[in-house]
Amino acid sequence: MPRLLALLLCLLPPGLAAADDALGKDLGATIALHGQPCGRVVSATRNGDSDYLATCENGARYHVFVDPNGRVVVQKL
Repeated sequence: MPRLLALLLCLLPPGLAAADDALGKDLGATIALHGQPCGRVVSATRNGDSDYLATCENGARYHVFVDPNGRVVVQKL
Protein backbone atom coordinates (compact mmCIF):
# COMPACT_ATOMS: atom_id res chain seq x y z
CA MET A 1 0.00 0.00 0.00
CA PRO A 2 2.74 2.58 0.81
CA ARG A 3 4.33 1.98 -2.60
CA LEU A 4 1.00 2.74 -4.27
CA LEU A 5 0.79 6.03 -2.35
CA ALA A 6 4.34 6.88 -3.37
CA LEU A 7 3.47 6.21 -6.99
CA LEU A 8 0.42 8.45 -6.70
CA LEU A 9 2.56 11.21 -5.21
CA CYS A 10 4.88 11.03 -8.21
CA LEU A 11 2.04 11.26 -10.71
CA LEU A 12 0.31 14.35 -9.31
CA PRO A 13 0.80 17.43 -11.48
CA PRO A 14 2.36 20.34 -9.58
CA GLY A 15 0.71 23.75 -9.28
CA LEU A 16 -2.98 22.85 -9.45
CA ALA A 17 -5.28 23.51 -6.48
CA ALA A 18 -6.99 20.12 -6.81
CA ALA A 19 -3.61 18.41 -7.04
CA ASP A 20 -2.41 20.30 -3.95
CA ASP A 21 -5.47 19.10 -2.03
CA ALA A 22 -4.94 15.54 -3.26
CA LEU A 23 -1.25 15.76 -2.38
CA GLY A 24 -2.12 16.88 1.15
CA LYS A 25 -4.54 13.98 1.55
CA ASP A 26 -2.02 11.47 0.18
CA LEU A 27 0.74 12.78 2.42
CA GLY A 28 -1.59 12.73 5.43
CA ALA A 29 -2.56 9.14 4.68
CA THR A 30 1.07 8.12 4.24
CA ILE A 31 2.03 9.76 7.55
CA ALA A 32 -0.88 8.04 9.32
CA LEU A 33 0.02 4.65 7.81
CA HIS A 34 3.45 5.06 9.37
CA GLY A 35 1.84 5.56 12.78
CA GLN A 36 2.64 9.25 13.14
CA PRO A 37 0.13 11.85 14.40
CA CYS A 38 -0.83 14.51 11.89
CA GLY A 39 -4.52 15.04 11.28
CA ARG A 40 -4.63 17.21 8.18
CA VAL A 41 -1.62 18.36 6.13
CA VAL A 42 -1.81 22.16 5.91
CA SER A 43 1.22 22.71 3.68
CA ALA A 44 3.57 20.63 1.60
CA THR A 45 6.74 21.44 -0.26
CA ARG A 46 8.11 19.25 -3.01
CA ASN A 47 11.89 18.81 -2.78
CA GLY A 48 12.18 16.45 -5.73
CA ASP A 49 10.76 13.26 -7.14
CA SER A 50 8.96 11.44 -4.32
CA ASP A 51 10.46 13.82 -1.73
CA TYR A 52 8.24 16.16 0.31
CA LEU A 53 8.20 18.23 3.48
CA ALA A 54 4.76 18.23 5.10
CA THR A 55 3.40 20.41 7.90
CA CYS A 56 0.38 19.12 9.80
CA GLU A 57 -2.42 21.01 11.52
CA ASN A 58 -1.02 19.87 14.88
CA GLY A 59 2.28 21.63 14.09
CA ALA A 60 4.25 18.46 13.40
CA ARG A 61 6.58 18.49 10.40
CA TYR A 62 7.61 15.42 8.41
CA HIS A 63 10.01 14.53 5.63
CA VAL A 64 8.26 11.99 3.38
CA PHE A 65 10.34 10.34 0.69
CA VAL A 66 11.11 7.12 -1.13
CA ASP A 67 14.49 5.63 -0.22
CA PRO A 68 16.84 3.99 -2.75
CA ASN A 69 15.25 0.60 -1.97
CA GLY A 70 11.82 1.88 -3.04
CA ARG A 71 10.39 2.12 0.48
CA VAL A 72 8.38 5.08 1.69
CA VAL A 73 10.02 6.75 4.68
CA VAL A 74 8.38 9.23 7.06
CA GLN A 75 10.82 11.13 9.29
CA LYS A 76 9.61 13.53 11.98
CA LEU A 77 11.50 16.81 11.87
